[in-house]
Amino acid sequence: MNEDERMLAGKLSNPRDPELRSRQRLAHRLAKRYNDTFDDEAEKRAELLKKLLPNSSERIYLQGPIFVDYGTHIKIGDHFYGNTNITFLDTGMITIGENVLFGPNISLVTPMHPLRYQDRNFAAKNDLPGKEYSKPITIEDNCWLASNVTVIGGVTIGNGSVIGAGSVVTRDIPANSLAVGNPCRVLRQITDQDDIRLKKDLF
Repeated sequence: MNEDERMLAGKLSNPRDPELRSRQRLAHRLAKRYNDTFDDEAEKRAELLKKLLPNSSERIYLQGPIFVDYGTHIKIGDHFYGNTNITFLDTGMITIGENVLFGPNISLVTPMHPLRYQDRNFAAKNDLPGKEYSKPITIEDNCWLASNVTVIGGVTIGNGSVIGAGSVVTRDIPANSLAVGNPCRVLRQITDQDDIRLKKDLF
């Protein structure tokens, strides 16, 4: 296994591997170039996203600024909307379905580090394959993550779920759930009683 394969397999890997560092620098440059574009430069933004997120749909919108670690470990489906200040730390696979909405200040964080400082600290001799491993994140179709949500590696958010503002998602969230908090917990299921047409005060 090379270091990229180890990373995606959830094994200890070396983030200082020259090939990984080269790909990471490219992603950082592309993200910076994207962040330097204006909203109305649609063609330029589309070209940059093709290079930065080659495994994602072309029918996505990212307001920017964005930060992306690799880009090649991200799959985003059609009709994705990402508000300002999105962070993708994609040492592990990040999979986002169709019709997903992100509020501002969302972080998807797949890297994991050892809990013992003896295993985590830098050493003169690198006696481990690396000091980092990863867990994937999956966000299924039709989800909405409100402002300031952090999703930790190893989590799946089920179809149609809503994650409330300020939440830290550390465990799986079932489909059609309204979930909030730190750590994020399910409050209740989303039902037909939540139909917007029943909110007469909004019309």
